[in-house]
Amino acid sequence: MNLKNIILTIVAIVAMVSSSKSQTSEFPFKVDKDGQGKKNIIFIPGFASSGEVWNESQKELGNDYTSYILTMPGFAGVPAQANPTFKGWRDLIIEFIKKENISNPIIIGHSLGGVMAMDIAATAPDIISKIIVVDAVPCLVALNNPAFKSNPNIDCSQMVEQFKNITDAQFLAMQKQGVGSMVSDSAKQNLVLDWTLKSDRSTFAKIYCDFSNIDVREDIKKITCPALILLNSGFSHIKPMIEQQYSSLKTADIQYADQSLHFIMFDSKDWYMQQLLNFIK
Repeated sequence: MNLKNIILTIVAIVAMVSSSKSQTSEFPFKVDKDGQGKKNIIFIPGFASSGEVWNESQKELGNDYTSYILTMPGFAGVPAQANPTFKGWRDLIIEFIKKENISNPIIIGHSLGGVMAMDIAATAPDIISKIIVVDAVPCLVALNNPAFKSNPNIDCSQMVEQFKNITDAQFLAMQKQGVGSMVSDSAKQNLVLDWTLKSDRSTFAKIYCDFSNIDVREDIKKITCPALILLNSGFSHIKPMIEQQYSSLKTADIQYADQSLHFIMFDSKDWYMQQLLNFIK
């Protein structure tokens, strides 16, 4: 093989690798693309999490689907945006779907990503085929304060300053305590903790504050596609409150794991995957 053919072969191999696992440069979030199936799935991780949280899910689905696994800007080592907002991220994902011509995607979201999946399906119902919400409710704050109303002029600057000024040791201690209540397996706890520690502190505070102000209880009535809601076992003790929050989502199928903390895909993997596969297929 002559030099010209060798160069052409290398170029072809690089192109193949790039098409199977890529990161877009046009959007601030990281995108890992896998599979070559005709059906499309967009995975959105939760707060301060990496798209790696979906690795086992994507592996189970395999090449029957084309998967777009996101990691949001400022989380888990992805470069941060100057002024991130929940609604801004929602609009960017909708723009991404349209610009990349991703036909009728299924959106799977965990926690913050689950609320994002609902908000996307409510904002752009014609472009989404199904959503799967993993351990999220339309308004988390309202579970403790049913009279909660979102503040359109919320100012998160004070919280950002507070998080920027705490020491690394204080932040580590806070996150260790929190992670222990979200996932059972110690190895997975370390994984989630690592993603959090790699997250941009300002983004962490800004999105935490912004997300605490999100309420899509009314918006979800605009969703027309099938919706599977998978919740951890703790939520089963407050079913009336959960059903009230989801009352506007007429397509909702709400299921509760038998034993699970927040990261259902880790704590109840077999149950979670069976629910996922039954709903998708």
